[in-house]
Amino acid sequence: MSDDTTLNVYNARAADYAALAGTEPYPNLCAFIAALPERAHVLDLGCGPGLDAAHMAAAGFSVEAMDASAEMVKLAETRPGVTARQGQFADLTAENAYDGIWASFSLLHAPRADMQDHLAAIARALRPGGLFGLTLKEGTGEKRDRLGRFYTFYTEPELRGLLAAAGLEIATVARGDSTGLDGTTSPWISLTAHA
Repeated sequence: MSDDTTLNVYNARAADYAALAGTEPYPNLCAFIAALPERAHVLDLGCGPGLDAAHMAAAGFSVEAMDASAEMVKLAETRPGVTARQGQFADLTAENAYDGIWASFSLLHAPRADMQDHLAAIARALRPGGLFGLTLKEGTGEKRDRLGRFYTFYTEPELRGLLAAAGLEIATVARGDSTGLDGTTSPWISLTAHA
């Protein structure tokens, strides 16, 4: 997570964020789940209220979930089959531990200057052939939204370069748009990549 202002928004609005997500898994999550082996060990990095983690647990995976927001972790801990803990992106120090790492709308809160280090840590934490799922807002620059949350935006060429530098090979790319907690509709890009 990038800063206290962003965390404060998520701590204050955790229930609102959970309600916004709905109950059905997004198609990109369904594709991620389908691409993993049975009983995969998965990390939901920046898990928010744990809804995606719950879908992965329901698919039979062993799911760890981590988020910097204490209130989000409290919600994630209530999901059946999900083990949740509080932590920052930089706290990911595991090596060769996961079949999959899912980071949906989470790493976009990290400063651009830190992204390469985060991706390198993810690559180390994945088992050989492991799958990384990443969804970010598409665009350029860094800015805060109407609620004060910090965002970094990425283009596909930029992401391709960052993932390649981390030793991750892109498997799929999808795009869409959605309306966020601040009421703004934004385009997003979702990629999967193999270690």
